[in-house]
Amino acid sequence: MHISNPVGSWLRLTGPDPTRAPDFPWRERNVRNKRTTPRSGTARRTRLTAVAAGFLAAAAFAAPTANASDAHTFSAAQLAKASDSVLKADVAGTAWAVDGKSGRVVVTVDSTVSKAEIATIKKRAGTNAGALVIKHTPGKFNKLITGGDAIYGGQYRCSLGFNVHSGSTYYFLTAGHCGEVASTWYSNSSKTTVLGTNVGYSFPGNDFALVRYTNSSIAHPSAVGSQTISRAATPSVGTTVYRRGSTTGTHSGRVTALNATVNYGGGDIVYGLIQTTVCAEGGDSGGPLYSGSTAYGLTSGGSGNCTSGGTTFFQPVTEALSYYGVTLP
Repeated sequence: MHISNPVGSWLRLTGPDPTRAPDFPWRERNVRNKRTTPRSGTARRTRLTAVAAGFLAAAAFAAPTANASDAHTFSAAQLAKASDSVLKADVAGTAWAVDGKSGRVVVTVDSTVSKAEIATIKKRAGTNAGALVIKHTPGKFNKLITGGDAIYGGQYRCSLGFNVHSGSTYYFLTAGHCGEVASTWYSNSSKTTVLGTNVGYSFPGNDFALVRYTNSSIAHPSAVGSQTISRAATPSVGTTVYRRGSTTGTHSGRVTALNATVNYGGGDIVYGLIQTTVCAEGGDSGGPLYSGSTAYGLTSGGSGNCTSGGTTFFQPVTEALSYYGVTLP
């Protein structure tokens, strides 16, 4: 079965027209713990900055010049320190994760990061600077709000991720930065058909939200479009995955890193994300990442667009399911 009402998509702030998907630039905060306690939608409102241009860009990168450090082996403790140094450098537009295969910390930087800021990151790493590999991706990292149908709340459009339940009570998951900006969600831009209201959200730190269905006439199958979803898991690096969103529909790519940290800027730092080459755009936030009948994640943000490609990050769905004590139908 397929939910006819649009749900789930990345937010694009483009003004009061709710049919437009608002783009949220990722803002960084001095968040040191990986996870924060979900808050109600009314607990906090961050100022969202309008964003132009695409969210996802091709994950093209410039390989670093070979040097003596390439042959150096870094210990797990050194890699952890190098990773922590990127966080302390506090440069918006960066994302990083430890690559177990190469034994390096891969730092992906968007087009807003300058050479001087890259130098700052390396300087902060000190003797562990050789453990850092810098890769460039076009575009700017932004939070995306539109599993894959559109949902409308406040002045924004996001995407529904996955339908879930606890006993006989049904809910859906979406992005935490969507739950932050609206507490009631509708299936249409004119907001005449209500879907439900927020139970809670967690952002930054995490990026997931839980919405309880209050409209008994709305069907809530465990599906993404026509694809039945029966289980949740964590993908492996290299896995081919699919993303669906209300702005750009369905696109595929592969997983390039796990447990990635992203600094969107302005205080919004999110930890433990799945990094991929799947494209996405504003309004796709909250939409599902999956493969076959397996659910993997919720669209958080990234850079680029679905014309040139991009780098996108996803909140692992297993963590959201565990936190709220809900399961797939």
